[in-house]
Amino acid sequence: MQLSSERSGATNPHVVIIGGGIIGCTTAYYLTKAKSGPATKNTPVKVTLIEASQQGPAQGASGKAGGLVAKWAYPKELVKMSYPEHENLAAEHNGKDRWGWRYVGCGSWEGRGDPMDIDGAANEVKGQNKSLEKELGLPGGSKPRAKGRMEKGLPDDLLWVDENLTDAYSPMAKDGDTAQVHPYLFTTSMFELAKENGLVYVQGLVMKVLKENGRVTGVEYRSSGSETTTTIPATHVVLAAGAWSPRIVEDLPIEATRAHSVTIHPQLGDQISPYVLFTEISIPCSKESNRRKTVSPEIYARPGNEVYACGPGDDTPLPTTVDEVTVDPQACEAITQHVASISKELKNGTVDKRQACFLPTVSTGGGPIVGEAEKIAKGLYLATGHTCWGICNAPGTALAITELILQGEILSGNLKKLRPSVVL
Repeated sequence: MQLSSERSGATNPHVVIIGGGIIGCTTAYYLTKAKSGPATKNTPVKVTLIEASQQGPAQGASGKAGGLVAKWAYPKELVKMSYPEHENLAAEHNGKDRWGWRYVGCGSWEGRGDPMDIDGAANEVKGQNKSLEKELGLPGGSKPRAKGRMEKGLPDDLLWVDENLTDAYSPMAKDGDTAQVHPYLFTTSMFELAKENGLVYVQGLVMKVLKENGRVTGVEYRSSGSETTTTIPATHVVLAAGAWSPRIVEDLPIEATRAHSVTIHPQLGDQISPYVLFTEISIPCSKESNRRKTVSPEIYARPGNEVYACGPGDDTPLPTTVDEVTVDPQACEAITQHVASISKELKNGTVDKRQACFLPTVSTGGGPIVGEAEKIAKGLYLATGHTCWGICNAPGTALAITELILQGEILSGNLKKLRPSVVL
């Protein structure tokens, strides 16, 4: 195998970011904006982002997630950094129009699905039972069954779920504590803003991180359709490859969970108020059965009258790249039927996208992993394992990694519990 090498910039600070998802693109934005610091002897850093997908950035979970941003998310120390950064970014770059930033209501909905809207496809999906655990940051508790709209707790403007099928609704956070972005638009905006600041973009599959004498020296990658391996010299490497991170740095305790989702556009005239619902829907196991089971799709109203809905995860093996992720049509149909069973607006709407992505989870518990992995190599920074909270916690992660590289330490928060040394 032929080896070619890029040697320019090898002696000056050069940060190579592996992964064009929301963590990688946001980190690129923060680094190219700050440019330099004491740890680089105030020398401006060159920043290169390398992404495996032939379609560009945000092709995985960063483009197919719900886009929830919440003060009640976890881990708390990272949320405290991320939430105000989201607000600042939206104010600075017109996030309202550019990536759909807005505050939303968030609640737990309990009730029954209309059996007329459920068929076998919604009851026969195998392996779709892995919780994404997004509600871990929320106060729990069962709600009493009530009769009237007021007793049920339904907000006056939450009119797109069937009141007659509702048993209880409970707000899960106070006003101003929950917001959303369109994840694809946010990620690609960070990418474009970083390019305006000088980011270099490379398409290619990273094979490994190179190191010598205990320090990173670069990355080795292969372009699509090529057998030639190319080396990019680097003084710092940021691994932000999500579920694919262990493919690049071995023995990282990262597991992959496949999650399906759909997007629905209601009919013209059906307005969807801005709520995020964590549902518990009791549905019949079949049209002929008296037995029931509970399904828990999450439903996100988005700007533009779009609705995003997702279901549980599964353990489908991780493919080589994000471009090879497969979609189970039956899993998407189940999600569609489940949410349609409690909302005529969603039942009558048009399903625009049926999609799947892989979420990275720290197998030892906790996470994400954020910081310098000195045990592996000095200059190697890990920013991975964000589970379902990567959209929410991207700005805080990006700020932390930027401060570590440019300042030599994290100044904006205390992320000691997330350091690589905790799990490696």
